[in-house]
Amino acid sequence: MSKKETYLLPKEKRILDILDEMSQLIKKKETHPKSVQDIHKLEKDLDRVKKQVYSNLIPWERVLLARHPNRPRSSDYIHALAAPFLPLSGDRLFQDDPALLAGFASIQGTRCLLLGQEKGRDAKSRSFHNFGMLHPEGFRKARRLMKLAEKFSLPVVTLIDTPGAYSGLEAEERGQAWAIAENLFEMSQLKTPLISIIIGEGSSGGALGIAAGDATAILEHAYYSVISPEGCASILYRDVAAKEIAAGSLKLHGEDLIKQGIVDTIIEEPLGGAHHNPAQAFQGVQDFILAKINELRQLPIEALLEKRYQKYRDIGCFQT
Repeated sequence: MSKKETYLLPKEKRILDILDEMSQLIKKKETHPKSVQDIHKLEKDLDRVKKQVYSNLIPWERVLLARHPNRPRSSDYIHALAAPFLPLSGDRLFQDDPALLAGFASIQGTRCLLLGQEKGRDAKSRSFHNFGMLHPEGFRKARRLMKLAEKFSLPVVTLIDTPGAYSGLEAEERGQAWAIAENLFEMSQLKTPLISIIIGEGSSGGALGIAAGDATAILEHAYYSVISPEGCASILYRDVAAKEIAAGSLKLHGEDLIKQGIVDTIIEEPLGGAHHNPAQAFQGVQDFILAKINELRQLPIEALLEKRYQKYRDIGCFQT
């Protein structure tokens, strides 16, 4: 964390205060040799405070970390992991959707189709990518390319980071719900390994529309939920201010999702979130992708499809 960062959790202000104090001492250490000892003391205090702060985050604070503007985006993962990356565009029905980055990739020599929902970084790119909210053509592009990957026996890797599918009038006119439903149907019987990683926000059908695969991982502070905490609060509590309560009730982080069988693995993040050490986050995601591709490729196609079916059939429970 640096002084330039302005997007802070309330608890992180304690960390920023220590960093400010250290910065002042570093400027004076040449003229005040004793300040070196004070710097070392503050470094120990900083480590202690960081562990204390980040080990006691409530669900809503973790949601804020998942939405952090400096958090690595799909484009960052693609740039870090894929060499080379051959971008592919269009749904062959309407147009391309910039909210979904897609292309053939090679990750440490392992070829795959890589799909990533892209939010953008600044105002211009966020507008261009529609904040990661896919239109129907985005889901149809994903489906077209998944079928192409199946044809060439390439595994499919999807990176999930979206506040939800776009809900504007034009999206509904072009069949948003139908596009998501068709994706779910096609993914259920796709004859190639399908791996999904939630790297930030995984909200509603916008996330599920490209995430129904054989293996699903979630980054430590990412979330995966049928609805955003704000949406849940406005519906159930009639008050968006109840978003913190809703975030706790939705059970949207990895620990709870594993218990429910919705995700398989939690990928550990650097202390304080992926934006503090993106390289570590990239490595964790890469290790998961390569391990799962190798594991799933050992299964005959019939066994792969049956295991996928049973995975989603077993989610949830019935009470009588």
